[in-house]
Amino acid sequence: IREKSKMYLLYADESGSIDDPNGDFFVLAGISIFERQTHWLDQKIETVAQRFNARFASGKCEFHGSPMHSGRDGWKTNATPAERVQAIADILHLLSHSQSQIRIFASVIEKRLFADKSKIIPTAFQDIAFSFDTSLRNIYYKHNNAQRGLVLFDKSTSERMIQELSYSYKHLGSSDDKLRNFAEVPVFVDSQATRLIQMVDLIAYWLYRYYQSNDNRGFNIIQPHILRNGAEILGLHEHISDETRQRLTHADDCGFPFPAPNPI
Repeated sequence: IREKSKMYLLYADESGSIDDPNGDFFVLAGISIFERQTHWLDQKIETVAQRFNARFASGKCEFHGSPMHSGRDGWKTNATPAERVQAIADILHLLSHSQSQIRIFASVIEKRLFADKSKIIPTAFQDIAFSFDTSLRNIYYKHNNAQRGLVLFDKSTSERMIQELSYSYKHLGSSDDKLRNFAEVPVFVDSQATRLIQMVDLIAYWLYRYYQSNDNRGFNIIQPHILRNGAEILGLHEHISDETRQRLTHADDCGFPFPAPNPI
């Protein structure tokens, strides 16, 4: 019997810190991609990296949203602001590439709404994990082909908590509250080793910039690729106040629009 099952990978990373008094939000984001597309996407991002690799002492640059935006971790001395923003735009616009079938999942949490801060990471993980699981189920119903999923996180101090949550949701939940399509518990990887984690770092950061700073430059590129079912948005979970929703109606490019993407 020929097995038709496929594997979808969800690369996930966070932006914002639960304990940072200067930040109001926490974002956990992920990109879902079919296993056979990962090499294609890695090569496209590496093409952008080749502009900068030789300038870094390690011989390899690492794309991170906050350092690239602010010029930390060697980005100020090794790349001009114009080069940095061009690289960001080029990578985010890969979402719109004709060969791309990437779907985005995100949980956005306004921290002041959670009196118990220990609930933030479990809530964010539950949001994206169950949305990803649902997307795999929907693919099965549409194509009559069983799907399995695996989540790959950037290394995080939350590793043990997320592993335990994943096990609980997979094995201990009620019949309507289980992760049914995960092949294994989440895997934690070094972001230096995978360009796809670096891409989702950029996505998480520019989602964070939207909610934190009314900066919609990255959000405008990202938003069309958030998972939907028709008009229903399935991939974005917002735990935000009415005041924040009202404020976001005035989001703009802060006077510095992103450049058009270069061909990659």
